[in-house]
Amino acid sequence: MTAATHSSVSPADADAADAVLLGLDPEQREVATTLRGPVCVLAGAGTGKTRAITHRIAYGVRSGQLMPASVLAVTFTNRAAGEMRGRLRTLGAGGVQARTFHSAALRQLQYFWPRAIGGELPRLLERKIQFVAEAGARCRIRLDRNELRDVTGEIEWAKVTQTVPADYPAVALKAGREAPRDLAEIAQIYSTYEQLKRDRGMIDFEDVLLLTVGVLQDRHDIAEQIRAQYQHFVVDEYQDVSPLQQRLLELWLGDRDSLCVVGDASQTIYSFTGATPDHLLDFRTRYPQATVVKLVRDYRSTPQVVHLANGLLGQARGRAAEHRLELVSQREPGPDPAYAEYPDEPAEAEGVAGRVRDLIAAGVPAGEIAVLYRINAQSEVYEQALADVGVPYQLRGAERFFERAEVQKAVLALRGAARSGGSEDPLLQDVVELGSQVRAVLSSTGWTTEPPAGSGAVRDQWESLAALVRLAEDFARSRPGVTLADLAVELDERKAAQHAPTVQGVTLASLHAAKGLEWDAVFLVGLTDGMMPITYAKTDEQVEEERRLLYVGVTRARHHLTLSWALSRAPGGRASRRPSRFLNGLRPGSAAPGGRPGGPEAGAARKRGRRGPALCRVCGRTLTEAGDIKLMRCADCPSDMDEGLYERLRDWRAGQSKLQGMPAYCVFTDKTLMAIAETAPAEPGELSMISGVGGRKLERYGADVLAICAGQELAGADSDDA
Repeated sequence: MTAATHSSVSPADADAADAVLLGLDPEQREVATTLRGPVCVLAGAGTGKTRAITHRIAYGVRSGQLMPASVLAVTFTNRAAGEMRGRLRTLGAGGVQARTFHSAALRQLQYFWPRAIGGELPRLLERKIQFVAEAGARCRIRLDRNELRDVTGEIEWAKVTQTVPADYPAVALKAGREAPRDLAEIAQIYSTYEQLKRDRGMIDFEDVLLLTVGVLQDRHDIAEQIRAQYQHFVVDEYQDVSPLQQRLLELWLGDRDSLCVVGDASQTIYSFTGATPDHLLDFRTRYPQATVVKLVRDYRSTPQVVHLANGLLGQARGRAAEHRLELVSQREPGPDPAYAEYPDEPAEAEGVAGRVRDLIAAGVPAGEIAVLYRINAQSEVYEQALADVGVPYQLRGAERFFERAEVQKAVLALRGAARSGGSEDPLLQDVVELGSQVRAVLSSTGWTTEPPAGSGAVRDQWESLAALVRLAEDFARSRPGVTLADLAVELDERKAAQHAPTVQGVTLASLHAAKGLEWDAVFLVGLTDGMMPITYAKTDEQVEEERRLLYVGVTRARHHLTLSWALSRAPGGRASRRPSRFLNGLRPGSAAPGGRPGGPEAGAARKRGRRGPALCRVCGRTLTEAGDIKLMRCADCPSDMDEGLYERLRDWRAGQSKLQGMPAYCVFTDKTLMAIAETAPAEPGELSMISGVGGRKLERYGADVLAICAGQELAGADSDDA
């Protein structure tokens, strides 16, 4: 590794550098040209963040301000890193390192290990699950395949949060972890797992980060050599940084501040893995001199989709919600999001499959359509529904339903019971009804009638087996008198009908697996309370992460968006389910939290949704700053505000502030009063259209404000404010 140097810039180089800026919007251009000091880019979904940061790097390289070898760009997936490298090559900055945190750390560890520690770097453990299984066996704790996956996830979480085995139970309890086993048992397995690795001279991926941090902390000479090599850092998806990754980044930086981070707190959906948006939200505290650029021009989705996404976050609470970005669509208007209610889950799947088929017939490629759900166990009914209408599909981020280990084991058990006719199985004695027979057989595989507590693989396994039980119940309902043998044949036929999907098929994926992707048409399904938010989201923080997960789902759609739910699980069942609480006030006819359906606020929201991008009412330019959007004009465009009205409103606000014992801005901000004074609304609907005048404020202050705008004197206006 050698230190990087800077070179002079010729006029030809300057022209080439300026060419990189062509086509960037003003905010993207600001990101690209701000090359020094700390930079924080708050980038909403679909706003071109990858374009902005790759053009930033390319502009720096082509203008001679950055040497390619001096830049390290890090992100979280190999796919994202590969995309970034490809774009940089196209832009003439192919020498820049774009890697994941783990890849960059491993490269440095391999280079410096002989010098820092001596000998060869321990072998990298590609699949830790086998070692976790052996550790469990040594602790005399038997883990099934799904528990292994969950315990492995807990160990990974502990390591990225820099929690040692002895501290795991207390830290996990404080963090509210939904662990698959007793916390003390997991700590014991974790400790034994670490000992196994040491005994066999191996390290895992988390060790790569931990060891790199250790080397850089202990060997200042090595740290300085890396800092001499890498002088400029770019971190994508910064809201997903773990405490361990943040520590590594700090060691790479040293006492410098040449750092550009990009993220969106509203897309934090991986907190269960140790990710936290705190580093993004605290960036300006750590770097008070930082340049902050907000990317809010959405180039992906139509105004209608963006309006729904904004409305969804508008009801959010918590720290991340305080920093939410109000997106502004740059696309032509499209169809309104569709809401569909169905009597039961099969009807919902059939309805979605029919709509998918219609879209394909209308010219939308199957590969540009996605059906997104909360958990993988929901896929089976959609696999079947799409197969029934002849639509190819592909599963992303999960095994096909009939290829899942728990399903294969269950089907084998059902076949065995069918062959014996139940005579040799004491579980089936005196059990006649098919659904009860299936439940009895599956109970021998570990299934219970009540779902397990917590999330993760154990819950997914239970959901898969529960889907088999529901399938059997529905099969028996449609064909009275069927037997286990008939069910076994039905299962074989269903598996055969769901042959390997084509690459161009409709995507079936969980909401987590859909992060970073986009489609022309998206179907968000199963949106009932209990599934969205999921039942085990108990705390306010967990519920808000569920809301952000739905937000991610909404912002995957470019043009068509359908949201649906079923009132009952099976045909003929009691309609006891309710649509997701997150849709209250957004779907037609529903009341917002604390509001009324179809009220002035809802009407104003619908009008704003039809208006598309916010445009300056003076010059017609697209508005992106929140203050400008509130006024509906650019800050430097002439104001037609009634100064007298503005002063009367300010005097009234001062009285309200004193009367209620609250700061004046809690009544209305200055910008809201300016907007009122500029528009002089004459009726409640017009007043509700002004940003900052919500339903509660309209109800509380609307009569006074409208009276002031009409030039009327308020009762008691001349008396003491009290």
